[in-house]
Amino acid sequence: MTKFVLHGGFNKEKGFIKDEFFQEMLKDTPLDVKILFVFFAEREDLLQLRIEQGKEQFNKNKGSKNLNIKIASKETFVEDCIWADIICIFGGRTVKLMEVLKKYKNLKELFNGKVIGGDSAGANALGQLFYSKSSKEIGEGLGILPFKVIVHYADDTPNPLADIEPEIETLFLHEYETIVKSY
Repeated sequence: MTKFVLHGGFNKEKGFIKDEFFQEMLKDTPLDVKILFVFFAEREDLLQLRIEQGKEQFNKNKGSKNLNIKIASKETFVEDCIWADIICIFGGRTVKLMEVLKKYKNLKELFNGKVIGGDSAGANALGQLFYSKSSKEIGEGLGILPFKVIVHYADDTPNPLADIEPEIETLFLHEYETIVKSY
């Protein structure tokens, strides 16, 4: 069974992702846990900051666990995924993330039995379809999860995916909201 921990994104002016996202990923993992950070969607000028923020949050929430954190490389991504217990796909630009992830075959099999975290663009990429609020684009995700995904969702916002494949459930993720799904 694969555990998916999905996060609706964060407001860059308010602060980074809250503890719950990291706690859920670490729950029920081994004492020595291997974590893969996937930053394929992040802007280059924010990359180092986001890596440090991710490390700080995992360390803050690790309890007695020993963390081994690795940054994913496009060249060794398949091997990196095989190595990891937790694969955390951080946010940024969904279209940019999809351009990279679609190059890899059988990601669903690679992710099987692991904990997969998806923040914002990372959550979008895991779904069937997604709506990118920043670019106002509707796109096709990896299809790993059986949902259409909308992140950074606000309750007063119309659903831009309502009329597209209406038989597929839409997963609305508010900023700072964490949802856990297992399949």
